[in-house]
Amino acid sequence: MRTLEQLVRPNIKSLKPYSSARDEYSGVEAIFLDANENPFNDPYNRYPDPYQRKLKAKIAELKNISSNSLFLGNGSDEPIDLSFRAFCEPGVDNIVSIDPTYGMYQVAADINNIAVKKVKLTSEFELDVDALLKATDSNTKLLFICSPNNPTGNSFKKKDIERILNEFNGITILDEAYIDFVPEKSFLPELSKYPNLIILQTFSKAWGMAGIRLGMAFASPEIVSVFNHIKYPYNINILTQQKAFDLLQNPEAKDEWVNILNNEKEILKENLSQFSFVEKIYPSDANYLLIKTEKPLAIYDFLVEQGIIIRNRSTVSLCEGCLRITIGSESENASLLDALKKYNS
Repeated sequence: MRTLEQLVRPNIKSLKPYSSARDEYSGVEAIFLDANENPFNDPYNRYPDPYQRKLKAKIAELKNISSNSLFLGNGSDEPIDLSFRAFCEPGVDNIVSIDPTYGMYQVAADINNIAVKKVKLTSEFELDVDALLKATDSNTKLLFICSPNNPTGNSFKKKDIERILNEFNGITILDEAYIDFVPEKSFLPELSKYPNLIILQTFSKAWGMAGIRLGMAFASPEIVSVFNHIKYPYNINILTQQKAFDLLQNPEAKDEWVNILNNEKEILKENLSQFSFVEKIYPSDANYLLIKTEKPLAIYDFLVEQGIIIRNRSTVSLCEGCLRITIGSESENASLLDALKKYNS
């Protein structure tokens, strides 16, 4: 297994990061005359804590993990991009990704000029571990797995992910954006076993905070240190930090939302199965359903006319004829079903 020292790009290892005024002093009570800030309009006149210490401590408490193993980013997209910049040499290295999956991995790779080797899931949307490992080579630095996967909705078998972690000679990025809907399937309790693992989670789904753009990356303190080395100095603004901290005081609210959405998912699934145009509803561990139909575009366009927006995934690998439907509130789901009844009439 390659060490972190061997995986990090040479220029990143030698990089001297920008040192902000708040890097030099991390106390609270002080007269700040160091960062050319405006002394008025407290607290928004001050630069935010560049390492989000107060917020990280709260998250670490809830997740039962050391705050040294936590990186906070501007959405999960930031640690995804930082992974490319930290480990992948543009025009030289490559990554391996499952197919279909979250499209941002490809976008981040293209921005960073990194080749992507895509390995299709099986017909049952499971990992083809042999094919994934075979696709890697000496220049493969990252391997992306999204579980529960987007858009298929299923979680992958623990033994398959463990095999990849044990046999892949690079960094495995396990995207658990939807894990709050099946928390028992998270790899977070086993993070310390795998120095080559980065786990991504988010506040955008179960926590209902997509608008504040806050993502979490859990990894070894050494990997977190690399991310802190290359991130922008004040990547999480004060409003985001405060709003997240406030909501984290009441994690029971998130749990209640998850229970409601999981229940609504089962109700929606039962009702959708009654429509003749629905050929299949795939199992889902996320807050959405993937359904197969003969006329996905016609259904999508009809729903748009009714003011209801879903996602047409029929052009995605292995998802021919498929639509992805996010689980909404009880009234939103009822409106969807009413519109589909009109379409079916």
